[in-house]
Amino acid sequence: MTVLQISPRTATKKKKKKKKAKKVAKTYPATKVLDARALLVVNRFTGGWTPGLGAEVTRSGGIDKWFAKQLSPASLPDTFYDSSATWWSSNLAPALTTIARHYAGTENVWEANAHYQAWSMIRRIGSERQVLETMANFWEHHFHVPTDGGQTGAYRQEYGRLIRRLALGKFDELLNAVSTDPAMGAFLGNATSTKSAPNENQGRELLELHTVGREAGYTEDDVKSSARILTGWRVDLWNTWVAAYNPAAHWTGPVKVLGFSHANTSSDGRAVTKAYLDYLARHPSTARRLARKLAVHFVSDAPSNGLVEHLASVYLANDTAIAPVLKALVASAEFKASAGKKTRTPEEDVIATYRALGVKITRPTTDEAAANAILWQANQIGMTPFGWPRPDGRPDVASAWTSVSRMLSSFEVHYTMSGGWWPDKGASYKKPSGWLPKASLRFDALVDHLSRSILGRPSTPFLLKVASQATGIPAAATITAKHDLVRWQMPRLLTVFLDNPLHIGR
Repeated sequence: MTVLQISPRTATKKKKKKKKAKKVAKTYPATKVLDARALLVVNRFTGGWTPGLGAEVTRSGGIDKWFAKQLSPASLPDTFYDSSATWWSSNLAPALTTIARHYAGTENVWEANAHYQAWSMIRRIGSERQVLETMANFWEHHFHVPTDGGQTGAYRQEYGRLIRRLALGKFDELLNAVSTDPAMGAFLGNATSTKSAPNENQGRELLELHTVGREAGYTEDDVKSSARILTGWRVDLWNTWVAAYNPAAHWTGPVKVLGFSHANTSSDGRAVTKAYLDYLARHPSTARRLARKLAVHFVSDAPSNGLVEHLASVYLANDTAIAPVLKALVASAEFKASAGKKTRTPEEDVIATYRALGVKITRPTTDEAAANAILWQANQIGMTPFGWPRPDGRPDVASAWTSVSRMLSSFEVHYTMSGGWWPDKGASYKKPSGWLPKASLRFDALVDHLSRSILGRPSTPFLLKVASQATGIPAAATITAKHDLVRWQMPRLLTVFLDNPLHIGR
């Protein structure tokens, strides 16, 4: 039998490497990071890792306790949401006020929508309720209403706030709220649907996109009944813009959709609407569809049927409550093994980059301010939040967001922000010397510090090699505030981490 032995030369190399690693570790107080599972949870359920977030998790007693707190957002402060909401005058305004401001020439509806889009990104950067913001974004894409102004524009901000309030509650309540909301009705035609000419659009999308999906096997007759049930939820579009239930517009008579049937004899169809939506929320096909969508967003682009069935059973066992499903998802072995399997969308990339670089955004005073420019940055990479034109919501898989043009655009945004060159108004960046954890340290120690600070994990020999190639600086070089790296090359070094798949992924 042949016995493989380490040669003396190899053993010496290993000893030197080990000695070198110890020496690097002693050169600065290593920035604390979380374990792999905790890092995975925060990267999937927040705007992205920061050392401050890591400290928050530690103070909470670990990732499971932190996650449990986040799933009960009422127990957490909401200071950033409240303060940043006032940065734009329309974010908290009632819909009729928004439309009045439009007609008065104070602020166009499309501008109000753009401000809401920007605010949705700003909140995910700074909110104390990170998981709530993540889930609000998830549901806003599931119940997608574009932010392109038009007839949905006046109600779009209220719609977004409504979804945030219900994002971690029960799905039946969320479904009832969004399906009867003026924004959804205006987008999918239900706002002008009548008993004499029911508009099938929302009734069809309710089945296909929002609940059971095509696999449930519904028919065209089911779609017609679905549309008839929803008649009566009106908006006086392009006139007073008042939203109200109008019994005179409600179709009456027997309705049947899949296993749901109702006599529907009253002109006031609000009761049949609720009964119908409650039925759909608890349908097994809805449970599987939501379970798969959550698994695709938080686990991988192709989750196993076993995980989907497990999450669906948790959803039904908890009467459509969302938090237990998320707990089960995080506790699953498939989630724990899913590191590196999700790609950030354009908006997620921008948000994570602001957080990684520690950029502080302030109330915007010009259109070029960072709080407004952040929307242009997302668009530069590929798409603004809620900018997808179709009712199915933007894609959530890597194949949609890993083109060459997306990568090059991401690299450009990372580089300009690493240098603090743009946006340069309404934002404060860390000075290059601010990235040094101490006045003087070796280059390999600095790389380790940056890796921990930006990626949430220690450096690797490969990462150090790339950093050395990017800057031309050897591992043992001593770095101080006067070194050329700090004076001229820090943006190049920072992009080694931001252009890394570990940052572009989540």
